[in-house]
Amino acid sequence: MTDNRPFSSRVFKVEPGEVTVLVWSCAYFFFLMSGYYILRAVRDAWGAASGARNLPWLYLATAVLMLVASIAFAAITTRLSRRRFIPYAYRFFIVNLLLFMVLFKVVPAESHVWLGRSYFVWVSVFNLFVVSVFWSFMADVFSNVQGKRLFAIIAVGGTLGQICGAFIAGQLAGRIGGTENLLVVSMVFLEAACWCVYRLNTVAASRGPGTPAAATGGDAAIGGGPLDGLLHIVRSRYLAGIALFILCYTMTSTFLYATKIMIALQETTDQETRIAFFARIDLWTGVVTIVAQVFLTSRLMARFGVGPTLAVLPAVTLLGFALLGLGLARPEWLPTIALLTAFEAVRRASNYAVSRPAREVLFTVVAREDKYKTKNVIDTFVYRSGDQVGIWAHAGLLALGLSLPGICFAVIPFAAGWLVLSLVLGRKQRVLAGNA
Repeated sequence: MTDNRPFSSRVFKVEPGEVTVLVWSCAYFFFLMSGYYILRAVRDAWGAASGARNLPWLYLATAVLMLVASIAFAAITTRLSRRRFIPYAYRFFIVNLLLFMVLFKVVPAESHVWLGRSYFVWVSVFNLFVVSVFWSFMADVFSNVQGKRLFAIIAVGGTLGQICGAFIAGQLAGRIGGTENLLVVSMVFLEAACWCVYRLNTVAASRGPGTPAAATGGDAAIGGGPLDGLLHIVRSRYLAGIALFILCYTMTSTFLYATKIMIALQETTDQETRIAFFARIDLWTGVVTIVAQVFLTSRLMARFGVGPTLAVLPAVTLLGFALLGLGLARPEWLPTIALLTAFEAVRRASNYAVSRPAREVLFTVVAREDKYKTKNVIDTFVYRSGDQVGIWAHAGLLALGLSLPGICFAVIPFAAGWLVLSLVLGRKQRVLAGNA
C-alpha cells in the first residue's frame, strides 16, 4: 500500500499545520547559532591570549555576571510579552557588540588584553543566555507531545548554524580589515534572528492545526517577580532536579575539557598537530550530531520516553570515562588519542542531538513563568556554577596527587548517580504531562 503522506510527515514525523512554525523555528536557531559561532572564534582567540591559568578567574567573573543578567532578565519578563522582550534582549546584545567593535578600534593595543578578557566574559554570558531564551520560546510555542517529535529537528537548524558561523569566521578572519569587524557579521545574523521571532509569533498566534494554545501568549507579559526563577528552584523538586542535571553535565564537561587539554599536551608536540586534533573532534561531532538529530532523537523519545533518552548522555559519560581511564592506565591496550577523539565526539553529539532536545521537553510541562525565568536561571547561572565546581574540583584532585586515570575513574560513580537522576526526571515529567 502506497504511503501518500508528505515527505516531512513520513521521515520527520511532522504533522499537518506544523511545517510553517517548524521552518521559522529552524531559521531562528540557524541565524542565532551562526552569529554566536562567529563570536566564539574571536572569544577563544582572546581566551588563549589571556593564558590558561587565568581561565578559572574568567569563569568566576562569568558566573557572577550571569547571576546579575538572569535577575535583570526576569525583571524584564515580568512586564513585557515575549513578542517584545526577546527582540529587545537580542538588540541589547547587538548594541553591546557595536560598543566592543568601537573599543577594539580606539583603545590602545597594550590595553587590548583586558578588553579581550571582558569580551571573553561577555560572550560566555551571551551564548548561554540567548540559547536559553530560544529554547524557552520553543517550550512555550510547542506542546509536550510536539516537543518530543520536533525539538530534535529544530536542533538541526542550530547545528547547521554552528557549521555556517565557524566557516564564515575561518574564511573572513584577517580579510575584512581586522578581527573586530567579524562582530558586524554577527550583528547581521542576530538581527535576522529577531525578525524570525516576529514572524514566528505571528504564525503561532494564528493557531493553525497542530499549534498549541500556549502559542497565543505572545502578547501577554509573563508576570511574577524578578527573583522567582531562583525561588522556584528551591521550592520545586522537579525544577531542582533539572538544575542538578545541568550541574552534573557541566561538571563532567569541565572535567573532560581539562583532561583533554592535558592529554593533548602530553600526546602532541606542536601547535599544528593540536589544531588538527581539535578540528578532527569538531568534524566528527558535527557528523554524528546531524545524523542523530535527523534520524534518532525523536524516535528514541517516542519509543522509550524522555527519561531513558536523557539517560543516554550520562551513560555515554560513564562508559567513556571508564574506557579513557583504562586507556590512560594501559596505553598499550587502547590508543589514547583515538579513544579521546571518539569519546568527546560521541559525548558532544549525545548532548546536542539527544540530551538537549529531551531536556527542553522537561520544560513543556511547567508553568509559563518557569519556562522563561526559572529555565533562564538554570541554563545560565546554574550552568556556569557547574563550570566553577568542575574546574576547581579537577585542579584540587590533581593537587592531591591523583593521576589522570584516577580522575577518570572518580567520575564513574558520579555519572551513575546522574543516570539515575535522568530516569527520575523522566518519570516525573510523564506524571506532570498526564496532569496537564
